Order: sequence, then C-alpha cells, then structure tokens
Amino acid sequence: MTAKNLVDRARRRLTLTRAHQSSNQRTRRMAELVAAHAPEPARAPVVFFNASSRLSGISLNAAFSILTGWSLRLQGVPVINFVCQRGMTQCVLGTDRGEPPKAPPCASCMRQSRALYHGGKNVSFSFQPDAALDKALERLDLAGLSAFSWKGMPLGELVLPSARWILRRHHLQEDSTTLRILREYIRSAWSLSGRFSKLLDEVKPAALVVFNGMQYPEAAARWVARQKGLPVYSHEVGLRPMSAFFTPGDATAYPLVLPESFELNEARNARLDAYLQNRFKGNFIMAGVRFWPEMSAVDPEFLALAAGFKQLVPVFTNVIFDTSQPHANLLYEDMFTWLDDVLDTARAHPDTLFVIRAHPDEARKGKASEESVAEWAQRRRVEQFPNVRFIRPETYISSYDLIRMAKFVMIYNSTIGLEASILGALVLAAGRSRYSQADTVNFPHSRQEYQRELEALLVAPEVRAPERYSHNARRFLYYQLYRSSLPFDAFLAEDQVWAGYVRLKEFEWSALLPENSMTMRVISDGLLGGGDFLLKED
Repeated sequence: MTAKNLVDRARRRLTLTRAHQSSNQRTRRMAELVAAHAPEPARAPVVFFNASSRLSGISLNAAFSILTGWSLRLQGVPVINFVCQRGMTQCVLGTDRGEPPKAPPCASCMRQSRALYHGGKNVSFSFQPDAALDKALERLDLAGLSAFSWKGMPLGELVLPSARWILRRHHLQEDSTTLRILREYIRSAWSLSGRFSKLLDEVKPAALVVFNGMQYPEAAARWVARQKGLPVYSHEVGLRPMSAFFTPGDATAYPLVLPESFELNEARNARLDAYLQNRFKGNFIMAGVRFWPEMSAVDPEFLALAAGFKQLVPVFTNVIFDTSQPHANLLYEDMFTWLDDVLDTARAHPDTLFVIRAHPDEARKGKASEESVAEWAQRRRVEQFPNVRFIRPETYISSYDLIRMAKFVMIYNSTIGLEASILGALVLAAGRSRYSQADTVNFPHSRQEYQRELEALLVAPEVRAPERYSHNARRFLYYQLYRSSLPFDAFLAEDQVWAGYVRLKEFEWSALLPENSMTMRVISDGLLGGGDFLLKED
C-alpha cells in the first residue's frame, strides 16, 4: 500500500470518528431532553430490539427504533431496550468470513449503543454457552444444522436467512466457514432467546418492536414473543427516502392491502407521474443507496439483434440472498430453479429473444452476491444460446426500454414488475411479491400452471395486459409511496459519510409528540391502539 493510500485511509478514519462523535453528542442531548420531559409511566412497557441494522453510526432502522421509542416515552409509555453486550459470538453485521474468524467489533458497537440508548431503561444480554447444545451441534453437517431444533425452538430455520444474507448466497456450501457460521448463529440465538424469555416474563410488556424480523437475533426474539402470545411489530425502510414501513406482519414481505374504494384523483395522478418520471430515469434512492449511477438507452447493436427475432421477452431477476426471497419462493424452490426453466423454454422457442437482466444490486460494492445470476449465466453457458442475451448487473442499460420493446415481461419478484405493469406490459411473475396480491400481474398458482401460461403467451399472436393491471399497479405504488411509507425526514438527514447512515436534525423534543407529528401519531396508534400504520392523508 502506498504512502498516499495510507494517508487517505487515516483521513477517512478521522472523518468517520468525528462524524460519529458529533452525531452521538446530538443523540445524547436529545435523549436527555426526552428523559427530562417524559411523564411518569402509566401503562405496560413496549420492548424494542434491534441488533442487526448497525455496528457503529446510526443506520436508518436504528434511527426509526430510537425516535419511536422516544415518542412513546414522551407519551408516558415505558420503553425497554434489549441491548447486546457481547451477547453473540458472531452477530450478523459483525460476522467475519475468514478462517480463523475475527471476533465481532463489540467495543465500537457497545460504545454506539451507549449513545443511542442514553438515559433509557436498558436490559443487556451477554453470551451464555450451553454445553449440551454445543455437544449436539458438534458433528452436524449442513443439512443437520439447517433443520436443527432444540427444546422445541426451530433454531436452524431461524438462522438460515441470516447465513444466506451474510454469505451472499441462497444455496449454502458444505464448507468449514458455512458450518461454523451456522453453529455460532444457533448458539447465539439460543443464548439470547433464554435471556429474552426471562425479560418478557419479568416485565410483561404490551408489545415487542423489532427491526426486519428475518435476521436471526430479532427472529429469535420474535419467535419467543409469539410463543407467549405477545403482539410483535417489525419495521423496514420505506419506499421513499428517510421513510419507514411498520407492520404487525413480516416487514420484509410488505403486507399491504389496498381498500377497494381507494382511487387516484387528478392531484394523486400528477404526483405519481412526477415520481415515475424520475424513477424511469434511474433517479431514485432506496435505503440510502442509489442503484443506478447512470442509465443508458439500448444501443444500435442490440436493436439490430432484436430485429432478427419474432419477439422479445425481458427476464428480470432479483438478489438471491435478499430477505424478501423466503416470501417469494412459492412456485419454485428458488430463483435459480426458475431461471433453469427459462433456459429450457428459450431452447424450445428459437424465434424469441430472451433478455435476462441481472439486478443492479447484485454487484453492489461491499454487498456483491457470491451466488449471482452472472455466475449462473456463465455456468449454464448462456452465451451459447443464440436467442438469449444476458445483461450484467453493472451494465446500466435502461430496463424501461426493454419493457417498451417487450411482447410481455417475466419477473421473479422485483419492483420492476410493478413498474412494467404501470407501463402497460403484461407481467408474468414466478415469485410472490408485495404487489402480486393487488391484481397487478399474472401470478399462477403452481409451477405447472406457470409453464402452461408461459407457453400460451409465447405462441399467442398478440398479448395484451388487462387494463385493471396498470390501474391497480398505479394505485398500489401510490399507496406504498404516500400512505405506508412513513416520513422521518423532519428528524433525520444523511450523515454525508456512509450511504444509508443518518444523523439527527436539530428539532424540539416536542416535535416527537403525536399531536405534532403525523408519523409519530400513525406509529403510536399502530403500536398502542391497533392502528394500521398508514397515513390517513396524502
């Protein structure tokens, strides 16, 4: 490493340190104001648990938890934070994939926790080994660990999504690193679940609020809470910048049911069109990440290729380790099984150009897939198919141009399917998505039915999408943007150092009261009064 690189790294570390110190000072000041103005608790507490959305700094989901907890405390609702204090041998974000592995960065994480939960009622947990459990895990292979249960708790099932997420693959490999990660996740999940069960028995809370609900620490806590009949709410980032989605269901599935009476008037249509105009140019941010640094039109070479075929069908994939995938895999075991079928279909229809588009997030720096569509395409020798064109994730050709050229569109469960329906294309979905329930796409009931429908669409002289699909897609997207995405931009700003991390804005403590914040009113109604976590107005 050159001297210049060393200097640049030192400067970046200094910048990060100063940014975190400044952010934490502001967080502690607000926590002290909340503590000073919170009335005496007058009801059962609400427990918050978020151990998987940050190590140091304030992530969006960490901020959602803190701000919501402060708002409840200002209403006289006691809040208990379940806080990790070296409580996991390997946490999700702190997992080291090297051998031998490094320990998680507990010191910096606990320092951040002290700032985030300053002045609150915090119950910590540390790792407690179980010799009997360790012996039971000792010789288990991948299949045994994945299906492992202990004293009625399905620990293997609970930790699998986290193992897939951190290893960036769906199909886990039978190697020492994978087995070690699964064992440590299981040991840690069991340890924290015991302490969490005791906490629930001691404080008898009214509800539990967790981040995501799929990562194993929160998944274990949620399982324990549900076994005791406790209401559990989860949250994730919303579709708009600085927005959150709260639900009594699985946040990663985004369960959202539109009222039949909800329609778009002239003002709503204009607002949605303005959003879509930017979206179709790639100008949007999700969870602090810009997926499209640029977007280019299809080139003349591609147009000449397409002209040699009777019809064009784009095939849009997703990121295989995304936490939405367990919800999507209904017709197919996984997305790659579906893609294998797509190749078989392409072989049988040489007059159709199939354009397989890898998701741009598949190659994101620091989060690139280890089991990728690009790797699948190479293994299956897709380049040898004369009627299949593969577009790599780092190739920023406009997906919307492909949709406009398409006879129909094939997707697994990514958001592009909703946008394709809005553009008037018929969409055939192979995986369940948050919008497939809203009558926006064709989503068959079985793999066999899917294959029959795909064949019928390919041989049909003409394909038209029902008008209701585009209509419902617009309704659904608007509802998701402006009713279910709860804005936190009054309280948060980008920290300008890490993408997806935030800092608190300057605001009065009273801004967190429900009477002064529509967002806090909606969340409070949802957590305390059985509300639906939806904005009542646009």
